[in-house]
Amino acid sequence: MNTEEKKQNRRKFISWGVASAALLTAARFLLPAKSKPESKTQMVKMLTEDGKLVEVDIAALNSEKRKITNKELQNWVKK
Repeated sequence: MNTEEKKQNRRKFISWGVASAALLTAARFLLPAKSKPESKTQMVKMLTEDGKLVEVDIAALNSEKRKITNKELQNWVKK
């Protein structure tokens, strides 16, 4: 094999490698992603009256959103 043939073989090898990498990358973005089953419910971290951090299911919370008053805040902590 002369040097010209070696260069052509090397160029073919590199071009095939680049083309296959591009094809795999394109296939990853074009094919639909596998959907993961939503077996876990959404949880929210909240603080209890005694200072413990707990996780609560979002479905268990009231959807009523209002700002707490100063009086309610002062009476919230049990002494």
